[in-house]
Amino acid sequence: MAIKVALITGGVVRIGAAIAEVLHREGFNLVLHYLSSERAAVALKTRLEAERPDSVRLVAADLRQVSALARLVKEAAAVWGRLDALVNNASRFYPTPLEEATEEHWEELLDLNLKAPFFLSQAAFPELKRRGGAIVNLIDVYAYRPRLSYPIYSVSKAGLLALTQALAKEMAPEVRVNGVAPGAILWPKTPLPEAERRALLDTIPLRRLGQPEDIAKAVKYLLCDAPYVTGQVLAVDGGRSL
Repeated sequence: MAIKVALITGGVVRIGAAIAEVLHREGFNLVLHYLSSERAAVALKTRLEAERPDSVRLVAADLRQVSALARLVKEAAAVWGRLDALVNNASRFYPTPLEEATEEHWEELLDLNLKAPFFLSQAAFPELKRRGGAIVNLIDVYAYRPRLSYPIYSVSKAGLLALTQALAKEMAPEVRVNGVAPGAILWPKTPLPEAERRALLDTIPLRRLGQPEDIAKAVKYLLCDAPYVTGQVLAVDGGRSL
């Protein structure tokens, strides 16, 4: 039986790396996209291929360049002659308070968080259709309840939620399209004051952050164990959306 192949955008750090590790354990060969994290990419590839040689390829691309997206999919499908799964994980996240937001902020966040997943999915559709494949988009709980001072980011993820549902219709019946909406999984790279951390945890019924592997396992479920699920978004948020 041929080994399945997954393309993961932003697949070498943080949640993307966790998704890569879980899918690799599941038996997938991986094409991992990155932009500037070359050192992390090489380290992850080395670690995974120590377990299973010749099972990971790295591809650098700027997802804001639409012309690069079809090339990225073509390269991914050519490595092992197939593409079974696309995980649209790469995104940008930063505040854009209303009085400070600029057109550049709008274009960057919408380009990376919404436009790129659309055109990657469009480019991947023919190959995924041949394989009966699947797409998983990484959305956010802020798609449902926008975060204060993050209006553009929240809009981009709300658009990705709508795109997930639209593509599920467009690509049926051959290709399933679903999403995962993480809650609080990793603290931001910029340290938060302790009081702000406690306040955040108080909004989560489970009273703790999730782990990147929680998201990765949800992605694995939607790709591998949910043959009758499409157009759905699974919230992995410790109950925060309640």
